Amino acid sequence: MQWHTTRRFYRDTNWVGLLYACSSPRTRLNVVPEPRSAYALRFFLLAASLFAVAALISFWLYQMFPQDSYGSTSRFSSAFILSTWLLLIGSGFLLRAVESVRRERQGPFRRSLMLALVSGTLFVAVQSYALIYLIQSQPQADATTSAASFVAVMAALHAMHFIVALLFLCYITIQASADRYDHEYFWGVTIAAWFWHALGIVWLVILFVMLIARLYE
Repeated sequence: MQWHTTRRFYRDTNWVGLLYACSSPRTRLNVVPEPRSAYALRFFLLAASLFAVAALISFWLYQMFPQDSYGSTSRFSSAFILSTWLLLIGSGFLLRAVESVRRERQGPFRRSLMLALVSGTLFVAVQSYALIYLIQSQPQADATTSAASFVAVMAALHAMHFIVALLFLCYITIQASADRYDHEYFWGVTIAAWFWHALGIVWLVILFVMLIARLYE
């Protein structure tokens, strides 16, 4: 009788331990960690897919709304306004992601990262179209000396840095899908969010300079 009681206690204790281990995002029993090559392949496929989608959307915008459909006297391109909203929306999703992982809410955390990736992809697409429009709208004689050309260079540099931020976010998303982050370890998510916020502030400054340049051109 005592042997059966001990055996039942041992069995129940094992089930409790198993359930506890499976509920922990950083502890798994009898699970072999994936090699780094698997994460690298996922990162490459995700990044390549996002930039391919951005290129297709930018090409579609260029075909649907060519340069002739915009008035030369317009102060701002509608594409720049739309890309600004996309950048701000992405910042909001990243703020939500940081807050969710801090509270150990893995579902909203991962959804916020995915929505931020969607916002970033759309930003790259719309911004690429806007830059093409801005460059082609410059007179040939003032292509190197006008204030708008300086703004175009600054916007292009900002776009290059944003591509780095989007790649960083792809890496964070891949790591999050593997239960890498929790309420104790999420500094990578915080750095990615602040990088995005900093680029948002820089873009607002560039947009303000663009407004001044349009007013005095």
